[in-house]
Amino acid sequence: MSAKLNKYLKSYTEAAPLAVFRICFGVMMFISVVRFWLNGWIEKLYITPKFFFSYYGFEWVKPLGNYTYLIFAICGIAALLVAVGYKYRISILVFFLSFTYIELMDKTTYLNHYYFISILSFLMIFLPASAYFSLDAWKNRKNAFQKIPAWSIDAIKLLMATVYFYAGIAKVNSDWLLRAMPLKIWLPAQYDLPFLGNLMQQEWLHYAFSWSGMLYDLLIPFFLLWRRTRFVAFLVVIIFHVLTRILFPIGMFPYIMIVSALIFFSPGFHHRILNFISRLFHINKSVFDNGKKLVYNGIKRKAILAILAVFFIVQILFPWRYLLYPGELFWTEEGFRFSWRVMLMEKVGYAQFIVEDKDSGKRFYIDNGQYLTPFQEKQMSTQPDFILQYAHFLAEEFREKGHENIEVHVENFVALNGRRSRKYIDPEADLLEYEDSFRHKTFILPFNDEIKGI
Repeated sequence: MSAKLNKYLKSYTEAAPLAVFRICFGVMMFISVVRFWLNGWIEKLYITPKFFFSYYGFEWVKPLGNYTYLIFAICGIAALLVAVGYKYRISILVFFLSFTYIELMDKTTYLNHYYFISILSFLMIFLPASAYFSLDAWKNRKNAFQKIPAWSIDAIKLLMATVYFYAGIAKVNSDWLLRAMPLKIWLPAQYDLPFLGNLMQQEWLHYAFSWSGMLYDLLIPFFLLWRRTRFVAFLVVIIFHVLTRILFPIGMFPYIMIVSALIFFSPGFHHRILNFISRLFHINKSVFDNGKKLVYNGIKRKAILAILAVFFIVQILFPWRYLLYPGELFWTEEGFRFSWRVMLMEKVGYAQFIVEDKDSGKRFYIDNGQYLTPFQEKQMSTQPDFILQYAHFLAEEFREKGHENIEVHVENFVALNGRRSRKYIDPEADLLEYEDSFRHKTFILPFNDEIKGI
C-alpha cells in the first residue's frame, strides 16, 4: 500500500487539464463578481442593512461601507489575473482572501457553493495551475512545465467528488425520499414554466426528482471518473444543472459545476480546448509544449502534500460534526452549514421579539423591519444562532437608550418541510443569558417528530 501510494505521488500527467480549469475558474469568478455588482447586490446586501449577522469567531469581519465596492473590485481583478495566469500565486491568494472576506461579512447570504468556491480557491493556492498556458509561463520559460504531478489534478477531482457524494448522502433521509420534501412545496410554484408548468404539479414528478437527485449526487463522480461512462455522465451533468438553473434561483452555481466537471476529461480533450483558445487569441501554444516535468524539491513537496492531506481530512470529517449535537439536525441546524446539505429544507418562521425593562416593568415589542431587511428577517426567524445574535443586538440598542436592566425573549414559530408550525425557541428563556458558541443551544424546543436518515 505504501509502495503504491509512493508510486502514485511520484507519477506525472499533462498540465493541460489544470490550465483549462484555471482559465474557466477565473473567467467564471470574474463574471460572477461583475454580475453581482451590476445587479446592485453589493448595495442591497452589504451597504443598505443596518445590522449584519456574523459567523462565530469572525465577528470582526464586517462590510466597509462604500469601500465594500473596493473589496469586490479586488476580488474581480484577482479572478481575471488567475484566468490568464499572471502572478498566479499572489492572484489566487488575493482572490481566496477577498472572496472569503465577502462571504464572511454576513452569514445571511451563506450558500453551499460560495463555501465551495472559498475552499476550492484555497486548494488552488497549492496547485501548479500556472505551470502551463499562462502569462507566468510565457514570460519566464524556466517556470513553464508541460507535465505536473498527477495529484495536483486529482486533488480537484477529489474535492468535487466529496461535494457530490456528501450531497447525495444528505439526501438519504425520509423527508427527501418518502415525502418528496421540500420539492413537493417548491416545484408546483413553477406553474408558469413553458411546457413544464403543468408537469410540475404532478406528485409523481416530485418523487422522481427527489430520487433521481439523490442517485445523481451519489453516482456522478464515479461515472465521471470512468472513461467509458464519462461523456454520457457529462451530458447528464449539463442536463441536471441546466434544469436546476431553470427551476431554482441558484445563480452561477450550475455553470460553475458544469465547467468544473471538465477536469475529469483526458489531457487530449483539454489540449483541443487550448488549441481553440490559441487560434482565437493568436497564442503560440507550442512554446508551452516543452515536455518538461515540474519536480518539487523534497521539503516543498512534503509541505504541500501535508497541507493537502490535512485539508482533505478536514473536508471529510467536518460535515459529520452534527453528530456531536443532540436533537434533529434539520430543526436545530447545529452542524448544518458547511456539510454539503443542498436544498433539503423549506423552513418558514415568525419571530416576535420582546424586550422587557425589569426596573420599570415595561415591555417593548420589536418591529424587526426597523433593523433588518426582509431577507435577513426571513433567515433570522428559523435559525437559532441568528436569533441569539439578534437578541444581543437588540439589547445593545436598548442599553444605549438607557434601559440597563433588561431581558430579551422571543415568541418564535417555525414550520419545517410542510409540517405544522410549532414553537421553536423557549419563550421563557432570557436570550441574554446565552452567548453564541459551538455548544448546543438549550433554548431550542424539541422537534417532537423524527426525520430518519444519515
